[in-house]
Amino acid sequence: MVPALMERTGNASSTHSFGQRQAAAVDDARQAVAALVGTAPSGVVFTSSATEANNLALRGAVDAAPSNRPRILVSAVEHASVLRTARWLAERGLVQLDVVPVTRGGYVDLAALESLLGPDVLLVSVVAANGETGVLNPLRQIAELVRSFGALFHSDATQMVGWMSMEMAMLPIDLVSLSGHKICGPGGVGALVGNRQALRRLSPIVHGGGHERGLRSGSLNVAGIVGLGAAADIAVKERTGESERVTQLRDRLVTSLESRLHEVTQIGDVHRRLPNTANVRFAGADADAVVVNLEPVAASTGSACSSGSIEPSEVLLAMGLSREAAYECVRFSLGRFTTEEDIDLAVDRAVAAVARVRAMTSGDS
Repeated sequence: MVPALMERTGNASSTHSFGQRQAAAVDDARQAVAALVGTAPSGVVFTSSATEANNLALRGAVDAAPSNRPRILVSAVEHASVLRTARWLAERGLVQLDVVPVTRGGYVDLAALESLLGPDVLLVSVVAANGETGVLNPLRQIAELVRSFGALFHSDATQMVGWMSMEMAMLPIDLVSLSGHKICGPGGVGALVGNRQALRRLSPIVHGGGHERGLRSGSLNVAGIVGLGAAADIAVKERTGESERVTQLRDRLVTSLESRLHEVTQIGDVHRRLPNTANVRFAGADADAVVVNLEPVAASTGSACSSGSIEPSEVLLAMGLSREAAYECVRFSLGRFTTEEDIDLAVDRAVAAVARVRAMTSGDS
């Protein structure tokens, strides 16, 4: 990123040599991002984040729709940038919104999805892997169902693409959102990736000079895009090996917690989840209080975008957990730089934190 910031100044949309040098760097990154999700470079539309990409997918499809108040379906365990965008569209009378329920395991109920599909459905959005539980959705089965009704299928794959292989054309998925910081790239950059037919069915939500196939106007964040491309290239090369390594560390974390604490329960289907995520309930211990006492270990009581909310996680409630149970769940996320020593420290701190919170709750302290 440093040369793009300091040595190769120029607008990537300009025809002079400085701009064309930046444009070449963007093209390289576009190829790397396309390889990350198994599609053509021409389908990559750079954005400021996966949140913007999700907005472009939903709002862009609705704006371009030939009919008034089309119907859209989203799963009950979507990221806020999908759920809130869908609700915003519905509240303004722009769409009819149906929320697809999930099983207690946390993945989309296929029978329920099929019952909701119809010729009036414009778009279906289902997250590839939930950020709070790590649970994977059956993308191929969903894609086949959605395609049979002629609707667009969009998936927020932000959590998944750094850990597992994705081939958009093989699944097949029409539109995919992703973000740089989730694959160890820079923050503030992302992409909406789509096939040619799907991108033609979108209208821009940011207007101006017609950059990015006319779908996202504005001078490109070349340094961020270059960083995203580099991270994507590394992820493609290393994600298989890293997934195997991190899976072992995650299992070590959970097994150790279960052996040293009573009433520890993993949330979601443990047989279909990301390698790096474990959502654990510590019965009798408020999760916020546990997290505060984990220092220097960082964990979460839900998705980062909803931290600070006094309400329990919508995702956990949608999976059938009670409010009490949802308040007792902590998400542990591992990464490329997590070590065995980190896991052992996390276990020690978690055991101490849970014991302290439980003692305070029961009045034994």
